[in-house]
Amino acid sequence: MRDLLPLREARLVSLAELGVEGEAVEDGLTFETNARIKARFAARATGLPALADDSGLEVDTLDGGPGVRTRRYAGLDATDADNNAKLLGELAGVPIERRSARYVCALALAVPDPSGPGGLWVTTRRGTTRGRIALEPRGTGGFGYDPVFEPARERPGGRTFGEYALEEKAVISHRGRAARRMARTLAELGF
Repeated sequence: MRDLLPLREARLVSLAELGVEGEAVEDGLTFETNARIKARFAARATGLPALADDSGLEVDTLDGGPGVRTRRYAGLDATDADNNAKLLGELAGVPIERRSARYVCALALAVPDPSGPGGLWVTTRRGTTRGRIALEPRGTGGFGYDPVFEPARERPGGRTFGEYALEEKAVISHRGRAARRMARTLAELGF
């Protein structure tokens, strides 16, 4: 996020760098809700403005799954390879034209504000990258589902995000898009 969101008057630091222990309970039904939960948790724990994201993959044939369960799709201790294998297994036999999918990133900003609900002002920005799930993994770049995600700008069978350079991916990625939208808000707030 530091690379995607350069700030003029502020610096992004992690909760670990600030010595905050524990994690927010991500029990929301949407990416936006989970991002808000995490941003509120961080702002309350530190008393500082906080930025949090929640992101994942939605596959149309799977009714939007894995959705908010993206990271733990194949189980709590699943690796990226486990998640990709489960996804490809569930799509076995599904033709490429029915493998439409999208990466989604919801980025939430929580700013301490005594007049806001719960003492916080919270806003979110969303970024989406449309594409499809490849028939097999390709590439070793990125993380998560990148080796099986072909962005819509590629022809079927074209490059996956796992084959993109980081800088090239950032231009069209869901996180890059959400970050650019949030950057305008942060600039307006003087960050």
